[in-house]
Amino acid sequence: MTQHVRTAPVGVVFGSLTPPEHLAAGSRLAEELGFADLWFSEDCFFTGAMSGLTQMLASTRRIPVGLGLASTQTRHPALLAMELAGLTRMHPGRVRATLGLGNTHWLHQMGVMPQRPLSALLHDFDAVRSLLAGKTVTSPGDPGHTLADVTLTFPPDVDVPLLMGAVNERALRAAGAHADGVLLSVLAGTGYVRWAKERVAEGAASVGRTPPPITAFVLASVDDDPERAETAVVDAVRFFARAELHTSLIGRSAITDEQRILGDWDSSTRAELVAEYAAAGTPGQVAGRLRSLLESGADAVGLWVLPSDELEPQLQVLAERVLPELGGTVLGQA
Repeated sequence: MTQHVRTAPVGVVFGSLTPPEHLAAGSRLAEELGFADLWFSEDCFFTGAMSGLTQMLASTRRIPVGLGLASTQTRHPALLAMELAGLTRMHPGRVRATLGLGNTHWLHQMGVMPQRPLSALLHDFDAVRSLLAGKTVTSPGDPGHTLADVTLTFPPDVDVPLLMGAVNERALRAAGAHADGVLLSVLAGTGYVRWAKERVAEGAASVGRTPPPITAFVLASVDDDPERAETAVVDAVRFFARAELHTSLIGRSAITDEQRILGDWDSSTRAELVAEYAAAGTPGQVAGRLRSLLESGADAVGLWVLPSDELEPQLQVLAERVLPELGGTVLGQA
């Protein structure tokens, strides 16, 4: 008998490692197993955000589905708002969206890296929010995109929570001041989460508002053999650690030695880096890692489950043996 758990603040992230034709089945399973929410992570050049988000909403019934994240540089705010409005009208109360700058390497590849990144993000973030609220937006396009007398014909009937993806200090403070929530990237360790929460709170205090909730994405794999779980995530940890080497994700973590991250990973280094930057191991170890992130200041976590070709058994074990350890309530059986 499979126990269904709903109340633990743990969601499932789909995205670059999930073939688009597998999104519907994976989303249905995650909802059936009682995960709190679903997320779609748009990474270039894998599966597009809107096609992925549409599949996930259409294949599920009740579970909230979030976009995490869409770059405001690669998607014009008028078109992004139009797409989100349409999805929200078809699936009211279930859509949330995270906006952010995006990976700077990909932005340079496409020739869309702005001169003032944070200013451009805030400009376009506010434009999307205003359009979703039914307002007419005109903006000269400096530092963000140009909009001239733009109004959505079919704005959403309910609010669309807009989160901001942020990594470094200024962006975290801006998210605290502007956004309905904050999304932290994979590799967010406990030390980084504590530091990020403080920066978000500072931003919120600067405008006299309550700090918005924080969701942290986590590379995750569960197995009774902890070495097998470690092997499942190590390539992703290595890739992201090297990509984020000069950001606060690494600089505010417990492991900041550039040579260790860039060098060959012996068994000791590999184990230490996976323990810092992922949730991999036995069900008890994974539950402990997620609990530590929640206690450090994350209000929720989204699991990027590996290996991707073992999604169903991974989700089953997580639902049956990890979520109950995080305060989940059994609601039913199937």
